[in-house]
Amino acid sequence: MDPLEGCDPEGDTSIGLMVAALERGHRVTWCTGGDLSLVDGAVRARARPVVASGATVVTSGEPEDLTLGDVDAVLVRTDPPVDADYLATTLLLEFARGRTVFVNDPRGLREANEKLYACRFPELMPPTVVTADAAALLAFAERHDGAVLKPLDGHGGAGVVRLDVGDPDGPAVAARATGHGTRPVMAQRFLAGVADGDRRILLVDGEPIGVLNRRPAPGEFRANIGRGASVEVVGIDDRDRRIADALAPALRADGLWFVGIDVIDGYLSEVNVTSPTGLRQLTRQSGARPDLAVVGRLEERVAAES
Repeated sequence: MDPLEGCDPEGDTSIGLMVAALERGHRVTWCTGGDLSLVDGAVRARARPVVASGATVVTSGEPEDLTLGDVDAVLVRTDPPVDADYLATTLLLEFARGRTVFVNDPRGLREANEKLYACRFPELMPPTVVTADAAALLAFAERHDGAVLKPLDGHGGAGVVRLDVGDPDGPAVAARATGHGTRPVMAQRFLAGVADGDRRILLVDGEPIGVLNRRPAPGEFRANIGRGASVEVVGIDDRDRRIADALAPALRADGLWFVGIDVIDGYLSEVNVTSPTGLRQLTRQSGARPDLAVVGRLEERVAAES
């Protein structure tokens, strides 16, 4: 994962998973991708032990040189972008395949771009196009009465912009988003229903464990928690269930065990697989312990695969 000091101790799902694993009696260490190495065919990690400290974790003791094949499970939760360093991490992890349990599978992470993976299910999505052609983006926005442009490698709403019909700055917005025709972006029809919430559905092995409805902050159309969205726990509805059921076989086949899907106005928007968030908010507001349930499910998986 990313460095601990950059994480929100109250809201970070990775920290929440570590706290839950410690509560269930497990030994937990963390490292970054840069702490991995390959020695005589075995992938090793310079990992730091952590202990619980209230609602968060702190490092305890000196770093340890671990062979990943000797640990029960490896959770891969580095934030995007999926760049050359990220890809190198996933390729190093391949040398521990069959020797430990991955969440999520490094092969699946390489294949599952968080924007493009959803495009495997066009019948579930709003009208969508991916292109580096600014003129095509402007025509798409005109055809659908407005669009949202998303970089393919972003997260947390970074770089996401609206493209409104009749906006005199529209051509400049499209040009900047595409790096002046050098970088494809995703355009989706703007869904006014986002004002009522962008539903984050957390899935474990394809099964929903909870739903967070995120409402954009005043003056904002992006419903990301890190951008001030308000959050409430809601029940899963029939549309949520239909989308989750449609995705489950592909997610399982790709080893994408812990996933967050985004649903706006009944449409699938994104499939988040690198470091999906929302578990801590779900735990605090639901009055239940889905964080412990995730770790318990992982224990069952480790037992089944050992």
